[in-house]
Amino acid sequence: MPELGSKKSYISWPVVALMDFVTVIGFDDIVYNFHNQGLGIVFTWILMLFLFVVPYEMMVGHLGSTFDDEGGGITSWVRATGGNLWGYICAWTVWVSSLPYIVDVANSTLISFGWLINGNGSMSDKMSNSMFALLTAVIFTVFIFIQHHLRNSLQILSIIGGGAMFIVSILYVVMMVAYLGQGNMPHTQPFTLKSFIPKFDMHYLSTFGLVIFAMNGSEFAAPYVTEMKNGKRDFPKAMWMLAIMTGFLTVLGSFALGVFFNAHHLPNDLKMNGSYYAFQYMGQEFGMGQFFLYLFALTQALYMMAQLAVLLDAGTRMFLSDTAKEYLPKGLTKLDKRGLPINGYWLTTGICTLIMVLSATLPNMNSIFNQLLNLNGIVSPYTTCFLFSSFILVRLHEDRFQSDFVYIKNKHLAILVGAWCFAITFGAATLGIFPTDETPGTAAWSHVLTLNIIEPLIMIAIGIILPLIARYQRNKELN
Repeated sequence: MPELGSKKSYISWPVVALMDFVTVIGFDDIVYNFHNQGLGIVFTWILMLFLFVVPYEMMVGHLGSTFDDEGGGITSWVRATGGNLWGYICAWTVWVSSLPYIVDVANSTLISFGWLINGNGSMSDKMSNSMFALLTAVIFTVFIFIQHHLRNSLQILSIIGGGAMFIVSILYVVMMVAYLGQGNMPHTQPFTLKSFIPKFDMHYLSTFGLVIFAMNGSEFAAPYVTEMKNGKRDFPKAMWMLAIMTGFLTVLGSFALGVFFNAHHLPNDLKMNGSYYAFQYMGQEFGMGQFFLYLFALTQALYMMAQLAVLLDAGTRMFLSDTAKEYLPKGLTKLDKRGLPINGYWLTTGICTLIMVLSATLPNMNSIFNQLLNLNGIVSPYTTCFLFSSFILVRLHEDRFQSDFVYIKNKHLAILVGAWCFAITFGAATLGIFPTDETPGTAAWSHVLTLNIIEPLIMIAIGIILPLIARYQRNKELN
C-alpha cells in the first residue's frame, strides 16, 4: 500500500485547455475585432482558424512535447534553440510586450467599476484624461500591495473570474440562438452571405495584428506540461481542444454580435464599452432590463482584477527567471521576505505608467483606450514570431530535438508552414503600426502613428540599457 502523500497530483489535458482558453480569447477580443471589420470578421475568423490558429497551436503542441521537462515555455524553447542571449531577448520581449496589455487590463478594470456604479458608460464623459491616467496608476500600486497579502485569495478569484467570463460568453451565443428562434430579425441588414465578405483594403490589412493578438497566447500553458502525467502525449490534445473552442467562440460570438448590433452603424466607443452594450442590448431585447448588463459588469470586474494580479506576478516572475539574470542589474532580481520580486513589480509599474502618460496626450478616454488596445496588436504578434522561429529551428535540427508528437511529418513542409506563420505574423504586426481608428491625413492619425512608433522603441531601449547596467556592475565588482 503506498504511503500517504506519495501520489503526485497531475493536471489533465482538458483542464490545461480550459486554463489556456481564458488567456487566449475573451468576449472583449470578439468585440474589438467586430468593431474593426464588422460582419466581415466572421470570414476572417474562419480563414485564420485554418491558416493560422490550427498550425500555431499544433506548433505549440510540438514544442511543448519536445521540451516537456522545461517550465519556462517560449523562453525555454528560444534558449534551447538559440542560446542564452536569444533567451534573454525573448524573455524581455515577451515580458515588455505584455505591458500594454496590462495597462489595457487596468483601464478595463476602471471602466468596469464605472459601469457597475453608473449603469452606463458616462464615466468617459465625466473623467479627465489626467484623472484616468492617475487612477490607472493607483490600480497598479494597489495590486502590488495586494500581491503581498492576498495571493491565495487571488488564485481563487482568477478561477471564479475566468470561469464566469467563459460562461457569460457562451450565454451570449445561446441567447442569440433563442432570439432568432423566436422569429426575430438580425439588427444588421442586409444579413446575407455577401455581408460576411470583408472589404480587402489597407484598413482591413492593418487590423490583422489585433486579430492575431486575440488568437495568440496558447504558449502560456506550456509551463503546465511538467505538471501533466504524460505531457508529451496529452499536451497536443489540449491544443486541439483549445483550437476547437477558439473557433467556436470567435465565429459564433461575432455572428451573435451581428444579430444584436447593426454592423453598419456601430457606436464610436464600441472597443471601450462594446461588451457592456452587447449585454445591455440583449437584456432590452428579452425584456429583462439591466440584468444582463450588471451580470456582465460584475463578471468583467472580477475577471479583470484577477487577470491584472496574475499578469503582474506571472509576467514579472517569468522575465526575472534564471535565463535573464545575468543580463539584469542585481537590484532588479532582488526578492523580498515573501520571495516576491518587488523591484520588478515597480519596474513593471513604472513602464506601464510611462506608456499611459504618453497615451494620455490623446484628446479623450476613447482615443486613449483604442490606441493602447491597438498597441497590443503591434507588440504581441512580434513576440509570437519567436515561437515560429523556434519551431523552424527544431525541425531543421531534428537529430537534436526529439518529440513524441510531430506536427507535419514531412520536414520541409513543416518548415514551410512555420515560415508562413512567421511571415503573416510579422507582416500583421508591422501593418498594425498604422492607426485603424483615425482618419488618414488628420492630426489625430499622425498623433497615434507617432505613439505607435515611439512607445515600442522606448521598450526596446530599456531592454538594451538593462544588460549594459548589469555588465557595468560586473566589471565594477571585478575591479
